[in-house]
Amino acid sequence: MKHSPKFALAGACLAVLAVPASAQETLRMATIAPGSSAYLVMTTMATLVNQAQSDYRINVDATGAATRHQMEVAAGELDMSMTSPIIYQFMRQGGAMYQAMPEAPELAENLNLIMWFPYGQYHYITRADSGIETLEDIRGRSVFLGPPGGGAWSSAHAWIEGLTGMTAGEDYENVRGSWASALQGFQDRQFDVFVNGGIAPFPQVEQLAQTSQLRLLGLSAEEFEASEPAQAMTTRIGAERGVIPAGTYGDGVVNTEDVYTHGAAVGVTVRADLDEATVYLITRSFWEAAEAEAENQPWLRNVSLDYAVHDGGMRLHPGALRYYEEIGVTIPEGSR
Repeated sequence: MKHSPKFALAGACLAVLAVPASAQETLRMATIAPGSSAYLVMTTMATLVNQAQSDYRINVDATGAATRHQMEVAAGELDMSMTSPIIYQFMRQGGAMYQAMPEAPELAENLNLIMWFPYGQYHYITRADSGIETLEDIRGRSVFLGPPGGGAWSSAHAWIEGLTGMTAGEDYENVRGSWASALQGFQDRQFDVFVNGGIAPFPQVEQLAQTSQLRLLGLSAEEFEASEPAQAMTTRIGAERGVIPAGTYGDGVVNTEDVYTHGAAVGVTVRADLDEATVYLITRSFWEAAEAEAENQPWLRNVSLDYAVHDGGMRLHPGALRYYEEIGVTIPEGSR
């Protein structure tokens, strides 16, 4: 069966599903705190699934770090959480933030995928009157890269270091905080640069642009093509090129050319031992409702079926695989 490049046709394929023992069973999902497209996509997913069927209710906890949530899913303490190709790879290898957790590689075997989606473009935001016009200008200034220990912090730090050679805490001040506290702090002019990732047009940037003129720090198309570090960092696993088109945020952002930056893939992981019928229903319910919802949520138009199943190093859960195969999505061998 053919499928839309963005979404499955609503009601395309129905199947007989196992009926849960209780009238409505609760499933536990964790995501990162408000302030990223990961939060937007995952909370929207839970809302759409809850509205579309009555067998299950997904409760979302938007606190804590995705690296810890992934471990809790694998241990059976959660049912679903955010993941990314890079943190899943670290968990399988027992590297980076999982070095002190010897059980991590074995637990990684109990993780499967429901879907990948774009984290979005990393926005390096400063006020237009800050005197900062390029990433090179952040030397000696105060910068929020993301909550300490999180994947967003690591990605933003690596990007700045790769392009400028500067490191946090040595060449510029590393502002610590949560997404929420950092957003408020930037609005209150407590620091100079606020970094966050989201699918443009990202609501948080739109909010900031209502009260201040902003500048986005990045590369021009020519600079990006000529930068070996930028090319290398946007082709590694879980990373991709990000482009924020000029005019995306109207007069609130002073950039007159497209801003080239980096992006990332993230996803929804599910414990592998959750039964196939349940994951099938979750997956189908989301995609059948997503096309209509995209009319109200423009950023959701970037969440596509082909992207959902691309090879990011994690196998699809059998229930999710079943749905994608039924509607005719081409599944890479590495995702099976």
